[in-house]
Amino acid sequence: MVTIRTATTNDATIIALLGRITYSESHGKYIDNKKHLLNYNNDAFSLKKIKESLSIPDNVFYLIYVNKLPVGYAKLVLNTTFNNKTPQNSCRLERIYILNDFLPLKIGQQLYNTVINKAISLNFECIWLSVYIKNNRAIQFYRKNNFTKIGVLQFKVNKKEYENTVFVTKLERIKKN
Repeated sequence: MVTIRTATTNDATIIALLGRITYSESHGKYIDNKKHLLNYNNDAFSLKKIKESLSIPDNVFYLIYVNKLPVGYAKLVLNTTFNNKTPQNSCRLERIYILNDFLPLKIGQQLYNTVINKAISLNFECIWLSVYIKNNRAIQFYRKNNFTKIGVLQFKVNKKEYENTVFVTKLERIKKN
């Protein structure tokens, strides 16, 4: 059974652990120096940083469970734009990760739909995100969900930059379907 719920600060440990594992699973193969990956994970997914992020009102986290086991999460950042290429009334899907063992269940779409429905309920005009240019699985997923490319940004892992494609979709298009 799949369940999705909004996360609270009490879920910081779960999100920190899921973040470390899922980031390593999805991006670790692209980072040449594994010490850089470890340093990135220690910083980005520290319990302190996750608790701080969970306490920011414009951050909305969701946890997805399969048979009561936490297997992924998503982070929606409200009221944020990309380089004047998105309207003021935009939000960002900053993270959506599922543990590799659970990817065959295709539950990422359910988690994505939950995030999109939240953005629509808050009357955002569009949602944008960035994805590493070599992450073909994610790129295909977003294209299937009607995202289009609007730019690029550089994502740093220990001072090394990785090119990310920035995608956007208009939420009014989704509301009509």
